[in-house]
This record gives sequence, C-alpha cells and structure tokens, in this order.
Amino acid sequence: MTSPLEAETMTVIAIEGGKGPASALKPVRAPIPEPGPGEILIKVRAAGVNRPDIVQRLGAYPPPPGAPQTLGLEVAGEVAKAAGRWKVGDRVCALLGGGGYAEYAAVDARHALPIPAGLGFEEAAGLPETVFTVFANVFEHGGLKAGETLMIHGATSGIGVTAIQMAKAAGAKVIATGRGADKAKTALALGADVAIDVTAEDFAEVAKREGGVDVVLDMVAGDYVPKNLDALKTGGRIVFIAALGGAQLNLPVFAIMMKRAVITGSTLRPRSADEKARLAAEIERVVWPWIAAGKVKPQIDATFPLEEAAAAHAHLEAGAHVGKVILLPS
Repeated sequence: MTSPLEAETMTVIAIEGGKGPASALKPVRAPIPEPGPGEILIKVRAAGVNRPDIVQRLGAYPPPPGAPQTLGLEVAGEVAKAAGRWKVGDRVCALLGGGGYAEYAAVDARHALPIPAGLGFEEAAGLPETVFTVFANVFEHGGLKAGETLMIHGATSGIGVTAIQMAKAAGAKVIATGRGADKAKTALALGADVAIDVTAEDFAEVAKREGGVDVVLDMVAGDYVPKNLDALKTGGRIVFIAALGGAQLNLPVFAIMMKRAVITGSTLRPRSADEKARLAAEIERVVWPWIAAGKVKPQIDATFPLEEAAAAHAHLEAGAHVGKVILLPS
C-alpha cells in the first residue's frame, strides 16, 4: 500500500567532502528511497541526533553494508508505503541503520514501533536509538534487576536521561554522575537517587558509601575504569557503550578477579536485522508500558530545522545539552 508522495526528490543532509567538522553538513536534493521487500517508507516528521552521527561525520563510524550513507539512526513520522503490520498513515518511530537526516526514510518494518499515546513526533524521534541502546546494554548485557544499583556516567546525555528513567521503572536504584553541580541537580530531578558532580567528588567513594553498584553504564572509559571497579560490588558488571575519556585501558586484573567482575560492551548499529527485530519486540513488550504509564518520558533539549543539521551537531558537541537534540524537516 502507498500514499501519494509529494515529490520524487527530497532534502537530505550530506557530508561535504565525505567527512569533516559540523560545518560540512549541507542540505542537498536526493531521490526518495524505494523501500525493499519487508520495508516501509516513513514520511519523516522528526529525526534524532546522536553522538554516533558525529563519529560518522568525522569518518570513524561507517554505516553497515546496505545502509544509506546519510546520517541519522532514529526517526518518527507517518507510514507512506506500508509493509508487515503497518498501514499507510500509521504514526511510527523507528531504528535505522542510517538515512534519518532526510524527509523520507526506508526501514525494515520490524524495526518500527507505534508512537506511544500522548507523544508527539519530536518526543518519539528521541526514543529508538536511546531506548534500544539502554535496553540492550543495561538490561540484557548488564543484567540489571529490581533491587540492584545502576551507576550511569554522562547521566544527562540522551542515553543517560533514558537510562535513569528505565532503571527506576524497573525498580533499581540509580547513582548518576556528571560534570558540574547543575548536571547533578538535573539528574536528581529526572529520578536519580544519588547524583555526583565528578568535578567536586570522587564518584567511587560516594558509590561505596551508598553500598556499591551492581552495574555501571560507562560512556567515558579512560581513567574512570579503575574507579568503576572500586565502586563495583562482587559479581558486578561494567558495560561500555563509548569511550569519550580514552579507548585504551590498563586494567587491574587482580581487582577484576577479586570482584568477579564482568566487563562487556556493545554497539547497536552493526547488529543483524533479525537481532534488531528481536530487540524491538522485547522493547515494545517491556518498555512501551513504562512509557504509557508515564515512567519513561523523552526529554527534548533542543530542536533544529533539518537544514540546520550543522548547528545541531555543534550544539551536541558543546556538551551542555540535557536529553535529546532533534531535527525537524520542513
């Protein structure tokens, strides 16, 4: 099933020269994608901006085989060409391998989810990449359970804000870290039980006073790693999803042995289509009811017109955001 398209071409954001600074992002015209078997075409109303987009823009995170070269890992909008469970006009948000910085995006129908009641396109566009990442890393790899304690570094980032709320919805205690008193205050307002300004306090010492942590969600790495181990309870798990503080680690092996610690990590984008479909089904089963109940609410920091993607990237790179940055096609 299809709906009449407004044109044969669309605005997309290209990286001038193939890679470069935020200013390399330029709007251009390109053909509207034709969905393949089992795919839907989405009329994009909002698209999330994520740190992996910045890494790709810099030339260090190429899209997986078959994915569009265009940036953009999550969108919300209306189904323009249907497949699977969807019909034309359905309001959906979706996880993409690429192609979100555009007026239309094609995606595996299994990777789309219904927009929860009460949410607009802007809020829904901030869900897929963060919710999939948190669910896969905190609850599956990290094995977080009700009654356990999760420590989140970078707690006011898009991932961090979502992780705070999902962990609380699951019945866990949350210790949040961030740089600056304002970010610590914001983390408390979002539901964290304890918030630590790492410029003023040693997060490992605070965590130990709180009884230690079972899971660490770490997007910093670097010199945070020995402190993570110090804060960890016996049998605890450290999950890496980025390495903003340094990717090469000098691990204290005996500390790992004594704590019986598990150190793991993952990326989302290269996973198979079937694996992403499995995650989508689990997220709809587990997380979507939390959203419906108001326990998890997307936090939007700023919106930019699609054509101003360069400004959106500059804003994200500045690091002062709380929650998600969203692009809005005209």
